[in-house]
Amino acid sequence: MQPDELDTRNVTDEFKGMSVEAIKAELDTRRYPVEIAIENLERDFNAGTIVRNANAFNVRAVHIVGRRQWNKRGAMATDHYMNVYYHPTIQEFILATAGKHIIGIDNIEGSVPLHSFTYPENAVLVFGSEGPGLSQQMIETCEAIVAIEQFGSTRSVNVGVASGIALYSWFQQFAL
Repeated sequence: MQPDELDTRNVTDEFKGMSVEAIKAELDTRRYPVEIAIENLERDFNAGTIVRNANAFNVRAVHIVGRRQWNKRGAMATDHYMNVYYHPTIQEFILATAGKHIIGIDNIEGSVPLHSFTYPENAVLVFGSEGPGLSQQMIETCEAIVAIEQFGSTRSVNVGVASGIALYSWFQQFAL
């Protein structure tokens, strides 16, 4: 292995000195049956944070729905270790995730509080763009919409933060 093929980024000790391809291959053998989708309507800078969270929890896949271009800086190159799929339309996303439970994370009227929600195991957690949230078409696609309860004066937490909270909640039910 040539030195330029080794990954020197922020990886755990187990992966130090391994190539990006070897790290991804090993992670692929350990992925959890949960996926993330980002409805990328506005090239949201939070998409990188969501991808980084997906890597931290070693989810099965990340789906980018809508605009293919997203700000990768926040991902800190973790997207190289992930299975990232692009879907130009919601309809293509639906076809690609057939048989999985699509769960929206948004604090809209009628959403289920996170503390009382029981996730399905084979879930795709969908996050909208910062500000507008999920589109009406995506909301209609989801079998449930889950809201993260908040107790201060702000209307919502940052969508990158929300992805970490939602993933941790899924892992509490299935992996911890």
